Amino acid sequence: MTTHMTDANRYLVTGGSGFIGTNLVERLLQDGCTVLSVDAKAPANPAHGAVFRNVDLLDYPAMEAVLREFQPTHVYHLGARTDLLGATLADYAANTDGVANVIRATRACPSVRRVLFCSSRLVCKIGYPPSGPLDFCPTTPYGESKVKGEMLVREAGITEYSWALVRPTSLWGPWFGVPYRTFFEQVKRRRYVHPAGKVVRKSFGYVGNSVFQLRALMAGAAAVVQGQVFYIGDYEPIEVNTFANAISAAFDGPAVRQVPPLLLSGAALLGDALAKCGYTHPPLTTFRLNNILTEMIHDFDNLKAITGPLPFSNGEAIRTTVAWIKAHG
Repeated sequence: MTTHMTDANRYLVTGGSGFIGTNLVERLLQDGCTVLSVDAKAPANPAHGAVFRNVDLLDYPAMEAVLREFQPTHVYHLGARTDLLGATLADYAANTDGVANVIRATRACPSVRRVLFCSSRLVCKIGYPPSGPLDFCPTTPYGESKVKGEMLVREAGITEYSWALVRPTSLWGPWFGVPYRTFFEQVKRRRYVHPAGKVVRKSFGYVGNSVFQLRALMAGAAAVVQGQVFYIGDYEPIEVNTFANAISAAFDGPAVRQVPPLLLSGAALLGDALAKCGYTHPPLTTFRLNNILTEMIHDFDNLKAITGPLPFSNGEAIRTTVAWIKAHG
């Protein structure tokens, strides 16, 4: 571990082996921070092995022990089960009981000054703009688990440190996986086709910008961060077909083909049938097609007031991500 001369803080990242966590740990190390990554899985980036500790969120004694030993001042709680394959809320114990364990362990650690609890945009159905931070409408057990996690934080009555909730939008970039790695790969292989005539805007986010935002939120004044909900993503929405064509161009590919929406609906129904037969990740399902066709725009005003301009343009982010994909196969 390396300590930066101007940053005496100590950062603990749960879920440090995940997509966002891997990028956040890398940024903290580059900034010369003292950091510890805890996860039940080994680091995705082998270079992070020196700052990694194998800890399961559901193992409270282990969580409490690692905080007592490391004495973090700031905690990024990113650890979670993030897939949509669970059938019931009980399948997402890491997102409920795990949150309860983190709350309990951080409250028992006097060194902790701030915790960012990571939730999800899927506390609301795709395309639904919530009227406030307590307006929920999840459509999946995963989304339900994130609602419960948020409520556990709110109802805990935490006074020992300042805290905030963050809801990542559709994030992409190096170290990503399903579904956005799949999207890039489909474009690369010229398998992605766009519904003809459909203009769909989305609040996506490049993970490099998202990590910048997480760092800024952790450093922000308690008065403007405490108890707030922040969507994480790039401020300006991007049109999906434009995004796909920019990715294809970065792979030296042609313009993305457009096909009649009815044809895609048929392919989605076939994907639904494959999923029912046990195929884990069919190329297209009704859920994913609805996701593609539904505009999803989030309000980042409260975040932008704290974080300011983002460091990476969309073009630079796409080029960096494509280079990473080429390097990692």
